[in-house]
Amino acid sequence: MLAALSPGVARPAERSQEQPLEKVRIAYSSISGNQVPAWVAYEKGFFRKNGLDVELVFIESGTKAVNALLSGDVAFSQMAGPSVIQSNLQGLDVVVIAGFLNTMDYQLIVHDSITRPDQLKGKIMAVSRFGSSSDFATRYALDKYGLVPGKDVTILEIGSQPARFAALEAGSIHGAMVAIPLTLKAKKLGFRALADLQMLGLEYQHTALVTTQSLIKSKPYLVRNALRAFVEAIHFYKTRRKEALAILKKYLRDVEPEALEETYEAIGLALIPEKPYPTLRGIQIMLKELATKDPKARIARPEQFVDTSFLKELDSSGFIDRLYKSTAVAAAREEARPAPSASAGPKDKVSPVRAKIKPAVVLPAAKPASTGARASSLPQAYTARPGDTLSRLARQFYGSTHKWPKIYQANAKTVKNPNYIYIGQELLIPADDAAGR
Repeated sequence: MLAALSPGVARPAERSQEQPLEKVRIAYSSISGNQVPAWVAYEKGFFRKNGLDVELVFIESGTKAVNALLSGDVAFSQMAGPSVIQSNLQGLDVVVIAGFLNTMDYQLIVHDSITRPDQLKGKIMAVSRFGSSSDFATRYALDKYGLVPGKDVTILEIGSQPARFAALEAGSIHGAMVAIPLTLKAKKLGFRALADLQMLGLEYQHTALVTTQSLIKSKPYLVRNALRAFVEAIHFYKTRRKEALAILKKYLRDVEPEALEETYEAIGLALIPEKPYPTLRGIQIMLKELATKDPKARIARPEQFVDTSFLKELDSSGFIDRLYKSTAVAAAREEARPAPSASAGPKDKVSPVRAKIKPAVVLPAAKPASTGARASSLPQAYTARPGDTLSRLARQFYGSTHKWPKIYQANAKTVKNPNYIYIGQELLIPADDAAGR
């Protein structure tokens, strides 16, 4: 059932403490960027820092992962949400304690001639099989763009991503959902990314940290320590780019540097949350999907599948905020230093933390300068990119997500629904006449 960590992956150095480390097995379910929290926690010693001697094991099947949890072979598993929901509906003792990917990492890849969602009308799209995650994502996207599957757009079952690529290249289909980082390969082949699922507001418990209620009751300290290690690992990943990319390279193996960068940016930075709460709304969407086949799903409530008490405890203590505040302080201090001279050597390179830190973790005092710099160039044209939403653009250009209606009103003729923009859409970012209000 269990596949031990691959040879050549070294354990972090032993820590010297009187209290012995507790041996624990933790599973991960795929070789993809959404599994990175466990890899970083293992490689950078955050498990050991929190009293755990962890053996990472690879369990690809959701059913096998649930069985391993129930038998005690593993204490925790990073795994897809649907298996947890279905097992819980059957009365099995599994529960989500954190959400590492609360949407799908799909992008809608289409023929280069298609530049707007309405141009999909009359076209053919492919999924792996009906009822699969790619099928759900495809139907969800079409619905948000006002297109009816089976009427406006034909959907075919084709199979795996390589099969869908072959169909795209052959011209027998016009679009398909493709997961990061294979999206990069699709773009190199000349296809266009029209949207990604987060742009369409999809919440879905794609990847979760799962354990059992039995373990929570018998060893709450173990759950607390493991979750703390995962939170520290996420912070490390988001603020130590070079080292994080090295870990991705080790586990993803034969992946091109560009694909590693896309995985780091599009999944790790954009999708994995600093505070990894599960998505109740996403679980509700999954229950609605399951309700057509399982009557129990119709009366189930999302809250019964999660236990956020440990994460709330960690959050309310201020621990997570302090992690990112300390990083922002370090970045602000670095920003205040004089610019390096022309003869500066390698040690004077810009800190990767300062260069890549997300707006959400920058100190409030640092925002006015960057916001003012952007505001001075307004109004300006902007082309929508993967992951963009009107609220994110409002934060980027005005320093406040609440000013998104300003962008919507300026683009009312082309943006029919403020929740759904598409990649490549031309937008006008108007001047902020109400700045400071």
